[in-house]
Amino acid sequence: MSAVLIVSGGGTYSDPWHPFDETSGRLVDILGARNDVTLTTDVTQALANLHAGDWDLVVLNFGSAGVALPTDTACVDGILRFSEAGGAILACHVVATAFPGDERWEQILGGRWVRGTSMHPPRGTADISVLPVDHPVTHGHDDFVLVDERYSYLKVSPEVEILATHDHDGLVHPLIWAHSRPSSRVIYDGLGHDAASYDSEEHRALVLSAADWLLEGKV
Repeated sequence: MSAVLIVSGGGTYSDPWHPFDETSGRLVDILGARNDVTLTTDVTQALANLHAGDWDLVVLNFGSAGVALPTDTACVDGILRFSEAGGAILACHVVATAFPGDERWEQILGGRWVRGTSMHPPRGTADISVLPVDHPVTHGHDDFVLVDERYSYLKVSPEVEILATHDHDGLVHPLIWAHSRPSSRVIYDGLGHDAASYDSEEHRALVLSAADWLLEGKV
């Protein structure tokens, strides 16, 4: 089985809006069916000491209220070291707001939340469009509806492959994308505000497909 680390919001890497215990618990349930999963809430310790070969997949599910923290550089150092050595990353929802003062995070993720520009309409019923692209993560998946936040006006690199979107204010907004680099694979899943998001059978299936692709070729 593949070794998966879920880094969940805790301490300074948390916020008052996201129930990280709930969402990370759901991610443990989803990914634990096929993998050996470890959960930690010590974000700084886990990421600053992250090295190649420690884990096959690292799942990032935390935030910092969009505030730069003194420990950010050490965390991004670890993520970059891990990804450059071939590590795979599944980045969830609000982690797009993390490390706002470190441009390397945007380069790793393939995009980010931009304070003052990015936003989301009120949490509620969301229509998700799965794009007809030839990608293993979305192959066989159809459009679906769930209850969630819909991140909008994110900054998204032209280098990513957009896999799913939603419509807001007459515009199409990327929500899920793949960022393939020479050394690593990253999936950003903009869904997952709270446990209700993972009540969606379609969303759970997409998370599993994302993990399978990220772990492809790993034992």
